[in-house]
Amino acid sequence: MSAKRTDEGSKQIYAAAERWVDCALRTDGSLFTPDKAIWTAELLGVLHERFLDQPDESKGIKFLDKLESQLDDSPADIRRDVRQLMGEVLYVHYLPRALKVETKKAAVEKVLGRALPLDATPQDVMDGFQWGLMGLGPGNNLTHYQVGTLIESLEQWKKLASQVQGGLLKDEWTFKDFLFGLSYDSSLLKGKKTGEGQLHMLLHVLFPDTFEHILRNDKLGICKAKAFASFFDAQEPDVDRKVQQIRRTIEEKKGGDFDFYDEDIIPYWKPAKGEKPVEVFSVGDKGTQLSDDGLEALAAELYLPDDAFLKEIKSLLVEKGQVIFQGPPGTGKTYVARALARHLAGSAERVSLVQFHPSYAYEDFVQGFRPKQTDGGQVGFELRKGPLLEIAEKAERDKDNRYYLIIDEINRGNLATVFGELYFLLEYRGDAERIRLQYSDEGEKFALPENLFIIGTMNTADRSIAMVDLALRRRFYFVEFLPEEEPVKGVLLRWLEKNAPNDMRWVAAVVDKANELLKDSDAAIGPSYFMRPEGLTEDKVARIWKHSVLPYIEERLFNERDRLANFELENLRKAVSGGAGDGNVPGSDEGDGNAGGEGEA
Repeated sequence: MSAKRTDEGSKQIYAAAERWVDCALRTDGSLFTPDKAIWTAELLGVLHERFLDQPDESKGIKFLDKLESQLDDSPADIRRDVRQLMGEVLYVHYLPRALKVETKKAAVEKVLGRALPLDATPQDVMDGFQWGLMGLGPGNNLTHYQVGTLIESLEQWKKLASQVQGGLLKDEWTFKDFLFGLSYDSSLLKGKKTGEGQLHMLLHVLFPDTFEHILRNDKLGICKAKAFASFFDAQEPDVDRKVQQIRRTIEEKKGGDFDFYDEDIIPYWKPAKGEKPVEVFSVGDKGTQLSDDGLEALAAELYLPDDAFLKEIKSLLVEKGQVIFQGPPGTGKTYVARALARHLAGSAERVSLVQFHPSYAYEDFVQGFRPKQTDGGQVGFELRKGPLLEIAEKAERDKDNRYYLIIDEINRGNLATVFGELYFLLEYRGDAERIRLQYSDEGEKFALPENLFIIGTMNTADRSIAMVDLALRRRFYFVEFLPEEEPVKGVLLRWLEKNAPNDMRWVAAVVDKANELLKDSDAAIGPSYFMRPEGLTEDKVARIWKHSVLPYIEERLFNERDRLANFELENLRKAVSGGAGDGNVPGSDEGDGNAGGEGEA
């Protein structure tokens, strides 16, 4: 389940937002000049003084013209830095808004002045500014309140200890509590909530998997829809949690991701003018595969030759309780894990996904203390359950259904540290084997329910990742996803035959030939590089090969540079055609950074 948009423009917005988090929330850096300190408490304080405490709410003057005069009297020695900070504030304000890029740039450049042209900023910063997300803000009449809310929120953020900041960034719900619990004392904002839209915008761009790209009024509209009335806990006070519950239920019924503004969803909560909302939710035959006991339909959806591979995985899960899919990137490990888990669970709501990384800890996965704002406005700590404990408790309360936890990139974490005493429970399931967890009270014991299954994915190509230790390896069954062996080998060919125009089967032959030359199962090229939902053309293949596949091969052959010529697309295409090809393979200098294909990480 995810509220994140997956189109290319949205991805670039999210990437720009991540850069802003690194430079403004984790440090005092800058979006536009990375080697300079701009998002500092001192400069934010000057903006507070010049903009927030000297508001200009006169009529008939444009916001940017008012802003010019407000900034003019800044101290001369830091005036340029103050203008740059305000320019970066406006960049963040406009980043997700669906406006013409020329409009956004003009506003920011007017504040920056000629000294710092926006086109001179880092490319990924500008890439994010080209796009927009829908439903993110009212008109310019509230711009000064929204920009002011961003400034004063950041000013109060800078007063927190770095440890507290780190904790808030790791927990989206606590971050929301902090953000919406702030009290503003500036002349512009004191006693007002007119900049609240800015906060909803921040929640989405910082935590797009959890919070929707819509404002509070639309969130309330979704929760008031009669069609969704049974989809959430009526006692839940938080509108974002309600919307999240509604999303889970709709995804379960539809059998896949969606957007609340999709044409088949919006009539339920925000119908066209003059029409009444649809009051009974229905998705026809969609999603029925989730509850189908057979695996043939799922195998066809995954372009497998039959359901034998899926049946084998199901048997391994029943016998051991946990499996790990291992193989190179692009082989569909994560995609298959999610699809199979949803199918076997019979509901997307009974599936949870977590991704391990080097800093991931037991406190993140199982249970640990997290920051929480107290009633007095101070930040304290409370014991919070991690994803493992949360889904285990759901499974414990619902013994009639199967639950699945997917651990993506499982070997990126320090497994002994992350799992802790759970090593024991992975081998011994059920009520008979209960142990006390690290942060549990005396006498409180925990067991892994027998109806909770775990699927891990492991990238075998990354040399920086430690191998799984023998203790954990003994507790999991391992399933190989090898691009040069069936069923993975035939996936691309079957996909091409159904989805690619004309005769593109040569792409599968080229990939097979490259894998034959690589002679390394752990680094073979997976099919997901080319299984693009928008389809495939020869130009697209050339771009993918040049900007995704070749750099990957170069990294694998870092000490065998003389072999690289064999992996040029033109040479491979000649090889698979017996040397008779004309070598006229399209090429392009246009970047194509998505090597993940259909969901493979």
